[in-house]
Amino acid sequence: MLDEHRSGRLTAWGNALIAGFAAPDDAAHHITGDDAVHRVVGLPGESGPVGLTLALGRLRALGATGLRLALPAPGHPLGLSGPPEFNARALEAGEAVVATGAALGLVPEVYEAGPEGDLHVEVVWHCLPVRDAPPADVPSLGEAERELAEALRDATEVLTRMDVAGSGPVAQAALEAYRARAERGRQVLAPGYPPRAVRVLELAQRVGALIAIAHEPGDGGGREHGAAVSASEIAARAQALRPVERTARRAQVAAYNAIVEERARRRH
Repeated sequence: MLDEHRSGRLTAWGNALIAGFAAPDDAAHHITGDDAVHRVVGLPGESGPVGLTLALGRLRALGATGLRLALPAPGHPLGLSGPPEFNARALEAGEAVVATGAALGLVPEVYEAGPEGDLHVEVVWHCLPVRDAPPADVPSLGEAERELAEALRDATEVLTRMDVAGSGPVAQAALEAYRARAERGRQVLAPGYPPRAVRVLELAQRVGALIAIAHEPGDGGGREHGAAVSASEIAARAQALRPVERTARRAQVAAYNAIVEERARRRH
């Protein structure tokens, strides 16, 4: 999908803050995005919920040298390193952030509040201990870029073979709609990230959008990207696209984690 994960925003702007490329209030503003408010609970030294600005400062004081994104899925603990309690929460949310150097992780819980017709979103980040170990299955930025180029070709081939018309005009219009919605007011990644990371993330999101289009129902007449309508065809499509989706998620994690990886290479 082109929609940005909240854990991605926290990772990117938290890293920009830690590296000195963003002010605390500016980072908190970008992390919150269109949500009403973000709070962090379970932070060591705090007895109750705190705001993002205080939380990011506390993580730095606790030794955090960078933030890493995790995008786990069933059978694929991408970006996680344990323990089981944190992994289970992250898997349920489908995303998490790991603070390197502080042995802490953050998992978002999203709530809708307010009267019908005037709902707003509130996010609570649960802070939990994590294992200080290499994250699972995260590729380098170079590996991710190479894999993505192949995945984009595979996705297009699968959509065409299954008569999903992934490169047809309706599918392309849907892709442009995803892109336009995501790009309104959005800055890809955050200050301090290498251009290659931005390029990889944009390509990963394009692949993700193609997958989303392939899974969407058509117009009821079997036209364009809803052409496969039987249960067996839908299952075959999902199975064929699963490796492509996995590659796109791995690339997103590599892009968001690039600034931390680059800093680690410089230290060694």
